[in-house]
Amino acid sequence: MFFRRQFSIFVLLLAAVCASASPPGASWSAKWEPVKLVNGSPVLFRVSAPLQLTELEGNFLGQEFSFRSSQTCHCWYAIAGVSLNTKPGKYELRLTGKRAAAQDTRFNYSITVRAAHYPFSTVKIPPAFVEPPREVEPLVAAADAAKKQAFATTDPNPLWSGPFQRPADAETSGVFGTARIVNGVQKAQHKGLDFRASIGTPVHATNSGTVIVARPLYFEGNCVMLDHGQGLVTIYMHLSEFKVKEGEKVAAGQLIALSGGTGRSTGPHLHFAMRWRGEYLDPRTLLELHPPAD
Repeated sequence: MFFRRQFSIFVLLLAAVCASASPPGASWSAKWEPVKLVNGSPVLFRVSAPLQLTELEGNFLGQEFSFRSSQTCHCWYAIAGVSLNTKPGKYELRLTGKRAAAQDTRFNYSITVRAAHYPFSTVKIPPAFVEPPREVEPLVAAADAAKKQAFATTDPNPLWSGPFQRPADAETSGVFGTARIVNGVQKAQHKGLDFRASIGTPVHATNSGTVIVARPLYFEGNCVMLDHGQGLVTIYMHLSEFKVKEGEKVAAGQLIALSGGTGRSTGPHLHFAMRWRGEYLDPRTLLELHPPAD
């Protein structure tokens, strides 16, 4: 009986030692929206990590980004993206947690990316907006320079908070990723989400940020771009009237413009786009994500 009791105590002690020696990754977990990732999709990561973390960094598809902590979900979260050019396959989400006065802790997750099936559409556009005549080349060059400068000066810190809102109270039409036949010739895929907005429809900021563009551009027409931080930009095109100025801070839901049909447009509508780290992603998915309120 004595030896049996001693053996039981030994087993319990051994189990306790093994539990305390478990790797730091044992308490990690990761979830993402949407659950089924495809090329061209933004993604919201939620990570539960060891409580002693002070910072959390991520790397996915070669892009590095920082997480924010949330008291609402007791997790870390960040928005990233899968470019249109990403091939189907398994890719790693690499996580690095910083700890006060301690060695960094790391953990990896394998994530499957599937191929999206985007539709085709046929549109007719004035020839001057398909092959611009020589006399408008300075306008095109000036617009390209303005966009390049705006994209190069985005804020490294997150400026957005909570879910992203629809920019207009209107039905959607043209979807992201559509392969377009323009005037009989196949062109690049559609890089935004179109809203059937008549001229003068209010256009609102989909989240908080800074106005980095509010000016006429050749192809985009009257255009507003909002910097939401960490490389995330939303774009509102073909507007009829501006309600904000460059450099202005805006809140989620704030009126920023009225819709129109300026620039390369088949008629009055709002073209809404999102760009993350230089890649255009599906804005419809962005509007469907559920980030924490804080």
